[in-house]
Amino acid sequence: MSDSATLFSDLSGLTPAMLSNLTQLGFTEATEIQSASLPVSLAGKDLLAQAKTGSGKTLAFGIPVLQKLNPRFYGVQGLILCPTRELATQVAEELRRLARFQPNLKISVICGGVSIGPQIASLERGAHIIVGTPGRIKDHLRKQTLTLDEVNTLVLDEADRMLEMGFADDIRHIAGHTRKDRQTLLFSATYPDNIQSLSHDLMHNPEFIQVESVHNTAHIHQYLIPFSGNSRDQTLLQAMQHFAVEQAVVFCNTKQSVNDVTRVLRDAGYLALGLHGDLQQKERDQIYIRFKQGSAHCLIATDVAARGLDVDDLQAVINYELPRDPEVYVHRIGRSGRAGKEGLAISLISDKEDYRRSAVEEQTGQALNLVAPQEMTGRHTPARPPYVSLCFSEGRKNKLRPGDIVGAITADGRIPGTAIGNITVLDFVAYAAVSREFANEALRLLEKSRIKGRQIRVRRV
Repeated sequence: MSDSATLFSDLSGLTPAMLSNLTQLGFTEATEIQSASLPVSLAGKDLLAQAKTGSGKTLAFGIPVLQKLNPRFYGVQGLILCPTRELATQVAEELRRLARFQPNLKISVICGGVSIGPQIASLERGAHIIVGTPGRIKDHLRKQTLTLDEVNTLVLDEADRMLEMGFADDIRHIAGHTRKDRQTLLFSATYPDNIQSLSHDLMHNPEFIQVESVHNTAHIHQYLIPFSGNSRDQTLLQAMQHFAVEQAVVFCNTKQSVNDVTRVLRDAGYLALGLHGDLQQKERDQIYIRFKQGSAHCLIATDVAARGLDVDDLQAVINYELPRDPEVYVHRIGRSGRAGKEGLAISLISDKEDYRRSAVEEQTGQALNLVAPQEMTGRHTPARPPYVSLCFSEGRKNKLRPGDIVGAITADGRIPGTAIGNITVLDFVAYAAVSREFANEALRLLEKSRIKGRQIRVRRV
């Protein structure tokens, strides 16, 4: 622990039950945004916080939301707005972990991209906390299938991205359906003028907290690879072989580029998955989870589609195309080299885009390492991904839990628990990562097994 670190036990306002649960989850030392914001939010004040993705802000707003709840009242008391379903799902999962000390607490994800019918049915049974996207929340308000007049805490997560996506009016409309005396917590990675306007309209004398507003890129090795003519695809493959890339997020600026690059990488032998807004939500969920579980080499994505993507120990970020905004570049490469680890960022640049290089170097305060294509001599061939993702046809709504999946796979003792990686349980489907060497055996075993007394269909994805 660093000398300047703040322990959660040093912060006033945390209940003993919350402290105990945080300790069990392995959270003892608060991050910078948590130690700065929790005294403000736990005191009931409005908060405007500027903090980067990955800084621990979910705990920073999740703790005060949970501590204010009355679990005996099955009305919506906490509302958290996020720009994408992926981020909303991630936030809800973290809140469920934080809320383990409060039995019978219901947290619902209400987002677009999926049928509204099951959401209406779920809302009829009540919920304490809603995590959702502004468009779908507004749909439910219009249909009068959601009531927000008992919301005492409104959270705007990644507010800058929601405003970029055109949700400003929807956010104001939604806030108008909540209590006038509610607490509002706004978190944003950047602080554009429209954030100031939104906070003026929605908040009461907010305290402003700013922690490191951009990602620290000092421990990320950044390389710039120039190319000319139509050799972008060839240069991409050369770079991946030279730097021995086994797992990477490849960023593109358009959906068409995502499709094209996915095809190029697959033809070269990489297990590549393309992610963009035209896909159905269940396809996006599956792609995102497969990559996070380590059963694919590459995720090729646009910035909006990758919002909320959080992968531990991501080896590399590749900019197939440099973004138009240099601040977006910093957010992209910040997905590699998390928690002080070494990271790798590779960017391709045409001879007509040198002005973007200057903008990026000014933004990061670092010169990018220039590597000419003729200098890249590596011929690395990637190993097959370490895990295989298995998909279960039931999920949280069917009372399926991670422990049930682990128990079924390890039941006869032939497959060790260490062979099971990340398990993600969604409302109606679940995914488990199984070490590649045990994947086929696990699938055969599950096809003959009963989980919670019933047969559940399992397939390899």
